[in-house]
Amino acid sequence: MRVERLTYNKIKIFLTFDDLNERGISKEEIWQDIPKVHQLFRDMMTEADDEVGFKADGPIAVEVFSLPAQGMVVIVTKGINEYELEEEYDEDYIEMQVTLDENDEIFYEFSSFEDVILLAKRLHSLEIKGGTLYSFNNHFYLKFEEDEVQPVDLDLFIALLAEFGSSSTITSYRVIEYGKELMKSDAISELYRYFK
Repeated sequence: MRVERLTYNKIKIFLTFDDLNERGISKEEIWQDIPKVHQLFRDMMTEADDEVGFKADGPIAVEVFSLPAQGMVVIVTKGINEYELEEEYDEDYIEMQVTLDENDEIFYEFSSFEDVILLAKRLHSLEIKGGTLYSFNNHFYLKFEEDEVQPVDLDLFIALLAEFGSSSTITSYRVIEYGKELMKSDAISELYRYFK
């Protein structure tokens, strides 16, 4: 579980499926209103308080974005307006609005271009050719749609990506908006062609 403060009243929590498995929660159960999911949310809020000083002490809005085979991103916003921020609330009461969104893209971050090249060589040998390559804040990002990894089992594909990089905790939308697109399509083929 990784926690990042976005603004004074908004945080982002990245949960891997390993985080869920450690708590005995399956990918399907995360969407259910059951006690262990409530406990997970309480654990997330405790960690957010410990790590970044974020206290969920009023009305909060929760957005959950599922990333295939990687995990999920949870955005928590508290105090919808100044009036609500100033009101006193019972410590045990949390009002939630939840938005759920599932995404079919695979988005990985790499700390060096060399890692991207090494990955491209491995993926090319498995007949994977697609992907889009971006750079943003001195990191590199590869984005794949699920249909671009068809020749290979999805779990094997994710394992290969994780060998060279890590699942991105920032969304592809942010990288597309503020980063630079280096290779629009067939990034693996292009990288292999230039750097084999």
